[in-house]
Amino acid sequence: MGTQSTLRKKRVPDTAWGILLLMPSLIAIGIFVYGFISWTGYVSLSNWNSLVKDLSFAGLKNFAFLFQDFRFQSDIRNIIMFTVLFIFACLAIGLLLAMLVNSKIKGEGIFRNIFIFPMAVSFIVTGVVWQWLLNPSSGINILLQNLGVSSPPKWYVSTEILSFFKMGQIEFGFPAALVAVIIAAVWQMAGYTMAMLLAGLRAIGEDLFEAARVDGATERKIFTSIILPLLRPVIVSAVIILGHISLKIFDLVYSMTGPGAMFVTDMPGVYMFETTFRGNFYGNGSAIAILLLLFVSFLIVPYLISSRKGD
Repeated sequence: MGTQSTLRKKRVPDTAWGILLLMPSLIAIGIFVYGFISWTGYVSLSNWNSLVKDLSFAGLKNFAFLFQDFRFQSDIRNIIMFTVLFIFACLAIGLLLAMLVNSKIKGEGIFRNIFIFPMAVSFIVTGVVWQWLLNPSSGINILLQNLGVSSPPKWYVSTEILSFFKMGQIEFGFPAALVAVIIAAVWQMAGYTMAMLLAGLRAIGEDLFEAARVDGATERKIFTSIILPLLRPVIVSAVIILGHISLKIFDLVYSMTGPGAMFVTDMPGVYMFETTFRGNFYGNGSAIAILLLLFVSFLIVPYLISSRKGD
């Protein structure tokens, strides 16, 4: 009994010190994360849409305005198309590069560093560089013209939309101008995806591959029956990270194309910035921010729940 009492007395100061050490971080998170989220939600329900502060209750008026707005409808179309193609391209290229590096080629370290180097560059720099490269009157188009291409792509200035159907005020489809943005984004993030998948590949024991080959399995069968199933947790993690990045994309689009003609390259993040800090429509801007938070939550929360159940 005496020993248990002594241990209990020792644990109390340790717990108190732990709480004390965590308190500054908890306070900072409470203020600068949850406090600001709460304030943004409060402003989104107000009539503050001018330089004159007006926090009177407006209900869901700002949200109703957005879903009737041509620009926001275009943003929803663009973010869906961008997210799907961005994630698919990053996973496909990342897996290809990971398997190439994992095949123990000569100079593996050099290739690995080259592939992951774009991660060292900010999205702002990436946007500016690719804007130069994909300028319709210079960059890559000059090379294409020298190769005999008579009408090279218009890249990010194109207003063409591969339309699937009409939804609201917009043609729901794929804007051709998004190709340029996707190329730039994939160039930056494919190496990061490769690093994640390469770590997953290196965790798979070589004896599994050898046993499968002894049993007569082809390389294709090994890929579909061993590699992909064992890489599933890594792939899911990559999808969550890439989806989070794509849904809140701002700096790349803003520096590379801006909203674009007829908002063909506009994104909710760009619309939020211009609405809030250029138009001074704080209620509408806050509503966009809350909707962005909900979009990201729909992607991340199910993953967190499933991960917790798995643990």
